[in-house]
Amino acid sequence: MMTKRMILLVEDNPDDEELTLRALRTSNVLNEVVVARDGAQALEYLHRHPSADSDPAPPLPDLVLLDLKLPKVDGLQVLEAIRADARTRLLPVVILTSSDEEKDRLKAYLNGANSYVRKPVDFDQFAEAVRLLGLYWLVLNVTPSRSELKATPVT
Repeated sequence: MMTKRMILLVEDNPDDEELTLRALRTSNVLNEVVVARDGAQALEYLHRHPSADSDPAPPLPDLVLLDLKLPKVDGLQVLEAIRADARTRLLPVVILTSSDEEKDRLKAYLNGANSYVRKPVDFDQFAEAVRLLGLYWLVLNVTPSRSELKATPVT
């Protein structure tokens, strides 16, 4: 039996957040979505540690949808921090942004983004883009299991 895979949406614009959540629902992507509204909140969520009473570390998301233009810590800095941490370095990170700047795309890929998707202005196009993202990253894409990640030495 397949467990539902979780999405971390990092988006500071409430309208874009609602648009993304609506597009996910419209596309029947019914996975749990955790929303971080700035880069610092995203890093805090991703770098949670086991509690003092020896509970295991909280589960990580299976996909990060990351905006670039964020308050406190920008999206590229979040991406760098994700790739620098052994626990999160292999998480699929999709940049979902309105930026069409070549320098942003280049920096995102140089820092380890798995994909760069420009947010379409039209809702129907946006919903289709989100549907395809969900289909690929949550259904078709195969990532290492949590146990494989724990067993893999960091080099």
